[in-house]
Amino acid sequence: MHMRAPPSELPPAMTVAEFLAWAGDGTGRKFQLVDGELRAMSPGSATHGTIQMTLGALIRETLVEAGGRCRVVGEPGLITRVRSQVNMRVPDLGISCTPDAAGQQALPDPIVLIEILSPGNTRETWENVWSYTTIPSVREIAVVHSTRVLVEMLRRGTDGHWPEGPEEVGPDGSLRLESIGFACRLAGGLRSDIPRLIALPMLDSRTAQLERGKPRRRRLSAASLPASTP
Repeated sequence: MHMRAPPSELPPAMTVAEFLAWAGDGTGRKFQLVDGELRAMSPGSATHGTIQMTLGALIRETLVEAGGRCRVVGEPGLITRVRSQVNMRVPDLGISCTPDAAGQQALPDPIVLIEILSPGNTRETWENVWSYTTIPSVREIAVVHSTRVLVEMLRRGTDGHWPEGPEEVGPDGSLRLESIGFACRLAGGLRSDIPRLIALPMLDSRTAQLERGKPRRRRLSAASLPASTP
């Protein structure tokens, strides 16, 4: 049975099981569960949404060309390894190569997670990022800025450890997700301070071999999308 509370009466604390059974506060707002506390998710700006959808589409095309075993999911629910009973965090994009089990609500075995950083969500975003590093399957985490051309990239090392800080990728660089053979250049295009994402050839030799046997598909870019204000 779903629980429903008046908008002004949010439950003071929840487990993940209770959170998944909860029908919401009646306002249509989205929430994530942070250490047992309900945390409302503010709607993203038009720029935030444009970057999210464009990057998701570019990644999906790469995954389809590689055979479609992996998938990209928008705003998936993630259960952290630490305090897993009271945490379900929600990134902007997640990538998994593990099929869903029947009735499963959390994304299983995510390997890449992407957050889009806006001025109003900096603290919450980085709190989520550090929690993602506790998930054993996660190999790469990208934080894409929405108000300037910058990506902060974290990669788990071969020893299983994370670096002390993120690698910064600026306007002349490329966002590379090595675990799925994806790369795209960052360039000012939507506005001078907002990334335009342009797909590059795939990195992984296995996926490159798959592509050589197929007709070349037109790469999607954000060049035709309208300018937006964060």
